[in-house]
Amino acid sequence: MSHPLFDLLIRLDAAHLHYALSRHRPDSIMITITVVGERIEADVFGDGHIEISRFKGSEAVEGGAELLNQIIRDNQE
Repeated sequence: MSHPLFDLLIRLDAAHLHYALSRHRPDSIMITITVVGERIEADVFGDGHIEISRFKGSEAVEGGAELLNQIIRDNQE
């Protein structure tokens, strides 16, 4: 028997899409998929259901080191 996580990985590999696996929650595995102009986060849960978040942008350069420093300062705990 197959699991939706493995089914999705097989489909991404076949499509030659770049992705990374990570774990941010105890009940799911996140697959971050990168395509031109978009990043997709697919959370695959143990019961097989999948939740998708999409982040679209222009990919234009918005700044340099100072912008990165500001983002880090604004988001540090």
